Amino acid sequence: MNSITAITTSTIPNPTPVVPAEAGGLLTVLNWASGIGLVLGVLGVIIVGITMVIQLQRGEGGQSLAKLGWVLLGCIIITGAAGIVRAFV
Repeated sequence: MNSITAITTSTIPNPTPVVPAEAGGLLTVLNWASGIGLVLGVLGVIIVGITMVIQLQRGEGGQSLAKLGWVLLGCIIITGAAGIVRAFV
């Protein structure tokens, strides 16, 4: 059998990712970071809401809407971090 035949008849391996046992501590840190990030995101939405109420009372309107958009974008990135990384790796 020549090398060209061997290349064309071989199959492409499809490995399944396995987390090594040594990565337990790292996964704990990642879970904590994700949880803390989401709690801070909820706190950020609450703070922006309070700021919007105060600005509405002062007659400053919706100047806080951009801040709310940034907070929500951060929450989306935090919750989708694993999917985003998986798409690029």
